[in-house]
Amino acid sequence: MQNRTLSPDLTVSAIGLGCMGMSEFYGPRNDDESLEVLHRAVDLGITFFDSADMYGSGHNEELLARFLGQTDAKPTIATKFGIRRDPGEYARSLDNSPTYARAACEASLKRLKLDHIDLYYVHRLDQSRPVEDVMGELSRLVEEGKIGHIGLCEVSAETLQRAHAVHPVSALQTEYSLWSRDVEDSILPMCKKLGIGFVPYSPLGRGFLTGTFDKSTEFEGGDFRVGLPRFAPNNIEQNRGMVQVLREMARDKDCTLAQLALAWVLSKGDNIIPIPGTRRVKYLEENAASISVNLSQTEIRRLEDTLENVEVHGQRYTEEGMKGVNA
Repeated sequence: MQNRTLSPDLTVSAIGLGCMGMSEFYGPRNDDESLEVLHRAVDLGITFFDSADMYGSGHNEELLARFLGQTDAKPTIATKFGIRRDPGEYARSLDNSPTYARAACEASLKRLKLDHIDLYYVHRLDQSRPVEDVMGELSRLVEEGKIGHIGLCEVSAETLQRAHAVHPVSALQTEYSLWSRDVEDSILPMCKKLGIGFVPYSPLGRGFLTGTFDKSTEFEGGDFRVGLPRFAPNNIEQNRGMVQVLREMARDKDCTLAQLALAWVLSKGDNIIPIPGTRRVKYLEENAASISVNLSQTEIRRLEDTLENVEVHGQRYTEEGMKGVNA
């Protein structure tokens, strides 16, 4: 596994591991299976694990604490705060108040059984408050040694620049994949200008870009994709045109669709560290191997030019899920 630099003093594996699905949103959880994935990730050289306090209402951080207690490895741990929701409910409110930022950090440290969080993100920004307020409090948490680096999620380029003026932002996390490319207009250029690492979540389109879904797909209970616009039966069928394009190039490259999709994300900048999530060792290994899939500029242009003619049907989230996006 290669390494990449998020910020001058934060280097992690070029591919990280998104841990959200180990706790909820993608069907029933299995802690033993998830712990096996976490241990195998370390074996593969993956050193960047992504969590949040709202994943399983704290369960995800507690799961990582169990893993850390079983290993001598010292991976970079990223977690987030700012979304408040009742256990088992999808409806949420946003809270970035300085008081809550500090309380949430303390609660995450306790669940993780750590005295320091490597990278602490604002999960979604409450636009009723100036970003400078929460950045000021997070900078104090850095000074106190409770967190090492500050990250933001799903903010606009303008907000990112304002936040960075208060205290260096080490990473911006936003959805980015072959079917979610909005960040290319202003976010990626701003990250490059300011020297900020970019962490794409859902780089495989929540599994859609692996080619495993069609209109007959039946989701497990608790899988939130059943309510996402892009996974509605009619939209799934129309969006499969993108999968066909990937399938043809993957065949030429002798790789899987997932590996091709990840290789494309990795090709978009040396400061980009995708965090595909999985609960299966075989998919973890498949994702990690994408680091060896090299795309030429000609192949990248051919893929992008072909996909320009393929319309993506449906929003990324429901209206509830879009709260705080591009804030």
